[in-house]
Amino acid sequence: MLDLIKIRRDLHQIPEIGLEEYETQVYLLDRIAQITQGKPFVKQRNWRTGILVFLQGSDPQKTVGWRTDIDGLPVEEDTNLPFTSQHQGRMHACGHDIHMTTALGLLDSMVQKQPKNNLLFLFQPAEENLAGGKLMYEEDAFGDWKPDEFYGLHVRPDLKVGDIATNTHTLFAGTCETLITFKGTGGHAAFPHKANDALVAAAYFVTQVQTIVSRNVDPIEGAVVTFGSLHAGTTNNVIAEEAKLHGTIRTLTQEMNLLTQKRLQEIAHGVAQSFDLEVEIELIQGGYLPVENDPEMAKDLMAFFDQETDAHLIDILPAMTGEDFGYLLHQIPGVMFWLGVDSDYPLHSPKMSPKEEALPFAVEAISKFLDHRVN
Repeated sequence: MLDLIKIRRDLHQIPEIGLEEYETQVYLLDRIAQITQGKPFVKQRNWRTGILVFLQGSDPQKTVGWRTDIDGLPVEEDTNLPFTSQHQGRMHACGHDIHMTTALGLLDSMVQKQPKNNLLFLFQPAEENLAGGKLMYEEDAFGDWKPDEFYGLHVRPDLKVGDIATNTHTLFAGTCETLITFKGTGGHAAFPHKANDALVAAAYFVTQVQTIVSRNVDPIEGAVVTFGSLHAGTTNNVIAEEAKLHGTIRTLTQEMNLLTQKRLQEIAHGVAQSFDLEVEIELIQGGYLPVENDPEMAKDLMAFFDQETDAHLIDILPAMTGEDFGYLLHQIPGVMFWLGVDSDYPLHSPKMSPKEEALPFAVEAISKFLDHRVN
């Protein structure tokens, strides 16, 4: 029997950024070796800092996949827990330590008896920054182990322990990272007519771009355009030559994402032209497509959790959070769901602290579901 609490606390102390999860990978490999020792139907291979564990079925007709992400965030932890992060400026503020621990618990449960169908456990790096799922798929990391159906979860702080929430359509938004740079001419604050102020142009752009959501997006569909970073100038009496903005677009359909990108570029070029300066636009779409559940598989999952486990099932509305599992679900049908962890603080908060009681519940309920899918 695995000590889920110890594993989670061990992992919580060693968060690492995507494709730099070296210590995390070593820890996971050690645990996986302990779990799978003496199981001849288990195969394994690595991809960069990721790990694939394959359970060969006794009479396989399909391959079922379970995915967990393994990376942390560039966040300075502020929980005051006795097992706080030992990596300065790094934290499992998105709950991937819970995800990994759950996956190890599921692996331990599922290797007790050889399944009928194949079962793949994917320990995926770089969910937060580089769309590791997309990278793995494009580099053929799965090979002949590619699942026919894929499942995964994400912790949700505002749901209670015992809650499982999903739907039969879109669960998470698709995202697009955007970098905008306005380039003007610097000068003395006392002689604005001899300069071309990039800061003023950027300020106009930030206000004008809000009209995309209010005037271009179908209000029934919804979208988010947020610029969380604006850097311009050096001091009070120097007109800024350059202004850099860093933002995100989030929508529930890829079509709406592309429309929002188009309008953002048009407004940026329009502002640049009206202020007679240059603009550079970089749109980073990566692998963060909307997380779209397969309707029939989602119905099966929801019915199973509702009828066969102690879970409190919630049919939930979509959220504007992004997840690179969306890319994999565009290639392979499957389902993602929320797992309640009852934290007072939200995802990505330096104070986010999931309730560990969610771990034994998750392993018990989900192992029953995986057994249902493979046997």
